[in-house]
Amino acid sequence: MRKIGALEAGGTKMVLAVYWEDGTEIERITLPTESPKETMPPMIAFFQKHQVDALGVGSFGPLELHPDAPNYGSITSTPKLKWKDYPLLKELLGGRNIPAKIDTDVNAAVLAEVELGAARGCRNAVYVTIGTGIGGGVYADGQLLHGLVHPELGHMLLRPHPADPNPRGVCPYHDGCLEGLAAGPAIGARVNGDARDLPDDHPTFAIEAHYLAQMCVNLILTLSPEKIILGGGVLGRQGLLPMVRKETLRLLGGYVQAAAITENIDSYIVAPALFPVSGLAGSYLLGKQALEEAKA
Repeated sequence: MRKIGALEAGGTKMVLAVYWEDGTEIERITLPTESPKETMPPMIAFFQKHQVDALGVGSFGPLELHPDAPNYGSITSTPKLKWKDYPLLKELLGGRNIPAKIDTDVNAAVLAEVELGAARGCRNAVYVTIGTGIGGGVYADGQLLHGLVHPELGHMLLRPHPADPNPRGVCPYHDGCLEGLAAGPAIGARVNGDARDLPDDHPTFAIEAHYLAQMCVNLILTLSPEKIILGGGVLGRQGLLPMVRKETLRLLGGYVQAAAITENIDSYIVAPALFPVSGLAGSYLLGKQALEEAKA
């Protein structure tokens, strides 16, 4: 049986694993995300040690995902400046001609949730992770959504909450975007402290729910997903997900008459079933796809 390498490349940590083709995990390690000079050698050594037959990567971005592009598999205009324009996939392969696929970490996560988790059976689903940043993966009509580049849901523009003391947010690129208003650092900036130290009933979480509900409404009206999956550290906050569901219904105002939303919102906006390994499982699935396509 062949071996598939998987990498979930995150801004703070790199999670690597090797699986048998049937999905049985052989080994997993976690490394801190430092500079490429520090981080890449042990990652390359890990996959070389196992002599993987295929590789799947889910990474922070933005990424170049057009297979015909000369810099396919590269991290491009990331705010993580040490990784800007870095040829991640090429360096991981190290000249080996094995099947490989790369996608965003959140596209990998939505793929895993569709095939193995909370959106199983859906042909249209969205996965959004809300943590130190916000990213979204889109599965549309049975496949991962790309396009000119790839979805950047974290930077959709929102209307500020009237009680938000920091209505411009903290994003260095845009005033009033989702990440700048609703990621962990945005909550901290709003209260002049660490969001993790706040009690569950702190009023800032009503503002947070309003922003995440605006996001859900935008997704419903533009992509019409069969399931919205909300993950990440911020969504671990007790009571936040029910507030988002309630606020989403209020903001929709009855416009979308679908029973999945109007009658079953608790089963429509959901937590990931595979958290915290949705992205890693999706990276394995990307590698498996690459292997199967190479066999065809």
